[in-house]
Amino acid sequence: MSEEAENEEAENEEAENNDETENSERAERNEQAENSASQAVAVPAVSVVGPDGGERIVLGATRMRVLEDGSHTGHRLAITESVLAPHTPGPPQHRHARHDEGFYIVSGTVRFTVGEQVHDATPGTLVMVPPGVPHTFTNPADRPAVMLSTFTPDLYVQYFRDLQEVMAGGGPPTPEDGLRVMSRYATEPATDHARSR
Repeated sequence: MSEEAENEEAENEEAENNDETENSERAERNEQAENSASQAVAVPAVSVVGPDGGERIVLGATRMRVLEDGSHTGHRLAITESVLAPHTPGPPQHRHARHDEGFYIVSGTVRFTVGEQVHDATPGTLVMVPPGVPHTFTNPADRPAVMLSTFTPDLYVQYFRDLQEVMAGGGPPTPEDGLRVMSRYATEPATDHARSR
């Protein structure tokens, strides 16, 4: 084979190799684009809950609206809005083992009892309760109070649904009913502290 023919064959091989490399790189880019597109589809949609939206839960004199039940946050966060009627006594002091609970006061005054400490929270106040801390709240005033509550993770929203179901059977739940429902959500009464102040 002449030197000229060998050079031409070498150039053809190099061109073929370049074509294969370009095709391989193009296929890799296409695969990356497809993966990015499929990941983009997996991202949850933005959730917008209007002033009349959200799931409604009625617990005696307390009206609750579930703004986020965890389904849009990967169950990392839930948010509720609660309207406490005047002189609402609130739950017995209790502890959560597996979630943080936050309370932001929108209007009125909410009295928090944390162990033996009492805090009257007015609009603009945020109260954060970490796991294991005994707490309760009441509305001691003559007008309704509104607060936003956060639950991280979202575990406790189902507690309110279950409690509403128990109350739908007629009348307030017995202490045993309350304990049974609480225990499903890693919560127990703080029997070493007073109920509320």
